[in-house]
Amino acid sequence: MVNRFNRFSLAISEISRYLHKIASEELAKYGLKGPHAVYLTAMYEYPEGITVPQLCEVCGKDKSDASRMIAILEKKGLAEKQVVDGSLYRGILVLTPEGRSAAEHICYRASLAVELAGKDLTDETREIFYSSLDSITRNLHTLSKEGIPES
Repeated sequence: MVNRFNRFSLAISEISRYLHKIASEELAKYGLKGPHAVYLTAMYEYPEGITVPQLCEVCGKDKSDASRMIAILEKKGLAEKQVVDGSLYRGILVLTPEGRSAAEHICYRASLAVELAGKDLTDETREIFYSSLDSITRNLHTLSKEGIPES
């Protein structure tokens, strides 16, 4: 049982480390760091704009992290907040043309990285892999909220 835990946690940790390294290398040309990738790619999926709470939900991040990342994206001219009903408070975030171009590039490169990383998988094993990840994620989410049962 402990061996499974070690193998699982090491694999997840290594995947995360490699993904962050690749993302950091790809985003460096925009003066950004790896964690910005999730925000750029999420905003790219909402060309009409997205609110900060929605962005937090989509990215799985808290508001303070999102606010820091958004401020950097705005400062770099990649995103902007648009007024809704005369107020920025409930405004929506949109990518600027430069941000959209950067996000397209990042989405393409991310897709290529995932494709190359899974090049040895068949469609069937890939489906099983993602289904398994979804199940593990759901179960860990439940355990993190309810705790690990005593028995």
